[in-house]
Amino acid sequence: MNKTLKKRNLILTLILIVITAGYLFVLQRDSVTHSYAITIIERSCIYAVAAVSMNLIIGFTGQFSLGTAGFMCIGAYVTGILTIPVEMRDQIYYLYGMAGWLHDIRVPLGVALLITMIICGVIAYFIGWPVLRLKSDYLAIATLGFSEIIRAIFGWDGLGTITNASYGVSNIPAFANIFECVLICVVCIVVMTLLLRSSYGRAFKGIRDDEIAAEAMGVNLFKTMQLSFVVSSAFAGVAGGLLAVFMRSAVTSTFTVALTYNILLMVVLGGIGSVSGSVIGAFIVTGSQEWLRFLDKEYVFSDIFNNLAGTAFGAAKVPFLRNGFRMVIFSILLMIVVLFWNHGITGSKEITWDRLFAFLKKFKKEPVQEERA
Repeated sequence: MNKTLKKRNLILTLILIVITAGYLFVLQRDSVTHSYAITIIERSCIYAVAAVSMNLIIGFTGQFSLGTAGFMCIGAYVTGILTIPVEMRDQIYYLYGMAGWLHDIRVPLGVALLITMIICGVIAYFIGWPVLRLKSDYLAIATLGFSEIIRAIFGWDGLGTITNASYGVSNIPAFANIFECVLICVVCIVVMTLLLRSSYGRAFKGIRDDEIAAEAMGVNLFKTMQLSFVVSSAFAGVAGGLLAVFMRSAVTSTFTVALTYNILLMVVLGGIGSVSGSVIGAFIVTGSQEWLRFLDKEYVFSDIFNNLAGTAFGAAKVPFLRNGFRMVIFSILLMIVVLFWNHGITGSKEITWDRLFAFLKKFKKEPVQEERA
């Protein structure tokens, strides 16, 4: 790439950053009015971190792990316990009482997320020893079982003085503003992207493409897969911690198998083996599930037309509209997308300015040559 194209791409990136920051500033300035938009953006950013972390182990290393929800559960509880105000802990742990050694420990959100990363990484390191020796479906089942075991342990009464058992942790301080959430998520995604561009990332892709060839080139298969699993689990824990801050609570019922499947959907929809695809998939899935929520209501024609013309048109209801119907439409839309983009929206490639301009050039009409007389 020549210097002119690099300079153009840099300028376009800076412009995009400025526009995004300006838009976020407008939302934050009147956060009450734009609370719904802020909610969608924050949730999408958090799921983007989870999706990229899952893509790191599935799409870039080729190991079918489904333990994301379990590590998100660990991260949510660790972050929540370390950040809730000390003066409110006796009210939250009114049934079991909080452990004395933990009662007065409170750290800022950034420190709590770093501790979460370390704890999730250490747990993933020891879990990886037996689990990563399995392949394909067996690995998926093992990690899925681990996720359910984590939920059972955190909901166990025996750990009530730490996790508050099935009651969970509440009154977790929310984000100071939308910039705090977005910035943390961007940093996490950038760090994972830099890792994938390093020699470790090339080793991950080598294992995905051909394990025998990668081993012949000197790649230690088990240690490399374990590194990928540890990094993926650590950032999944961070995503869980951010989700707990977003929801202001951490309960085991949030981190079910359905959450893992939802994040896997984002990865597959965006493109397996693409960081930008995972981010796009997270925003599309999260945004669509929210924007289609109006389909869950049995709208009356008169309610619609009254807003437009101020006239009553009776009380006829729209057929089929009821609670849960939005997921039917959402599934149909997903099927349509998969039919046209069976490798995901971006495939295994990343979205760059050069690819974007090349894509736009396809829509330009070719000049018609005049026939010579």
